Amino acid sequence: MRFLLQLAVFMLLGLSAAGAQERPLRVVAPFEILGLEPAQAGHIFLRMDVAETLVTFNRDGTAAPALAQSWTLSDDRREWRFRLRGDARFHDDTPVTAEAVAASLQRSRGKGGVLSQIALASIAAEQGTVVIRTPEPFAPLPAFLANYSSIILAPASFDAAGNVARILGSGPYRVTCLALPLTLEAERFPGWTGTAPAFARVAYLSVAQGESRATMAESGEADLALTLPPTAMRRLASNPQVELRSEPVPRTRILLVNTRDPLLADLRARRAISLAIDRAGMAAGILRNPAAAATQLLPPVLAGWHDPALAPLAHDPAEARRLLAELGWKPGADGILVRDNRRFRLSLRTLTVFPELPTMAAALQAQLREIGIEVEVQSVGAAEIPAARADGSLQLALGARNYALVPDTLGVLQEDFGPEGAVWGAMGWSSPALLDAFRQLGATFDAAARAAPRRVVTGILQQELPVIPLSWLDYNLAVSRRVTNVRFDPYELSYGLRDIRPAR
Repeated sequence: MRFLLQLAVFMLLGLSAAGAQERPLRVVAPFEILGLEPAQAGHIFLRMDVAETLVTFNRDGTAAPALAQSWTLSDDRREWRFRLRGDARFHDDTPVTAEAVAASLQRSRGKGGVLSQIALASIAAEQGTVVIRTPEPFAPLPAFLANYSSIILAPASFDAAGNVARILGSGPYRVTCLALPLTLEAERFPGWTGTAPAFARVAYLSVAQGESRATMAESGEADLALTLPPTAMRRLASNPQVELRSEPVPRTRILLVNTRDPLLADLRARRAISLAIDRAGMAAGILRNPAAAATQLLPPVLAGWHDPALAPLAHDPAEARRLLAELGWKPGADGILVRDNRRFRLSLRTLTVFPELPTMAAALQAQLREIGIEVEVQSVGAAEIPAARADGSLQLALGARNYALVPDTLGVLQEDFGPEGAVWGAMGWSSPALLDAFRQLGATFDAAARAAPRRVVTGILQQELPVIPLSWLDYNLAVSRRVTNVRFDPYELSYGLRDIRPAR
């Protein structure tokens, strides 16, 4: 029923002008628009070309101009100066000034943006230039500025209390309708001085069910249908109206482990769980992609971080049972392990945003039972994982983590595996050696010199398993034959709407 209501709303998005305008370019994805704060939903506003960041990144991982047309770094590598595009305007038709940009970034630091994770001496406007100073050299700063939480909003976006009241960005599209948490509609912004997008209007709809997104692609109601399940890809393969793509992205499906829980605190328990997992079987049988089985946390698409020399994660149930016996666990009458009159029973929460995860959770349940661990599976919404983590009730969680949310992976890793840990990072685990490697990486500008501390990072994560990798992710999408020039961004900074053209 909810899907039918969503579809009806989406179909009506193109009718507000009584047919006077062409149908909008329509995007469907599983991600809800959780609010107006950039840290909550900036990824939607950035991907839909509504807002911009100072810097963006090319497909090859190099920084590129966005609102900043160029930048320089001082000789002591502590002062970055960003020169803005002189003709940039916000959607309320006010100019994009260095003062407005500096204020927006300062606000982002205090509202959960990734800039709050790094030490900054100051963010200021000086003679029309945005100047960012760091107490120590910090090489990945441009990547942090490209993250969606660092989108630049006009001063008029905020109410008297400093909260975001409306989205006034500077991108080629401006918001005309926003119905949280499901829909966004935008139109071409006349003040945009770059190449005008071919489509006058664009629309976004959040649809949780993967098969429902596939149905919209099949019926022509979606021009881009994102994160489709393998079953839907097989069904759509014979449809001449859609083009199917499967693109590797820097995401990994992971099992989050609460190491504060007495059942999971010992490294041997985490290793036993990892050894029980048949990654190759799940990749072939569920994902229909044997190459997706994760041999380590970071996938090959992250060429600078993936370490081919690491011994791969293995499937060895016998060794898993040995490790658990070493911890004092013995099989009970029904095969479930018992120690001190307590059964080895765990709760696993799995997200429904990615359609394959509940099926993978069922497979994990069966595989862990083979080594004597009883698992209760719960399928939950995205908000329930942080809540369970915060109240301490979370034991295991299955999700997919994007390790390029900050285009330099260091930005995600130091958030996930820092002293506090992030939602999809370590729980009750830390490593001084890892933190030292993070500091070295932050201060190192030479690409070759970063290789050694990167190997330290990947080696520790492989050995200690603060999260357990399961499989790497290919981004499955369906593209309508109605459009052309769709270019997938592996960093997921943009859907590339400004470049899409109607098919002739």
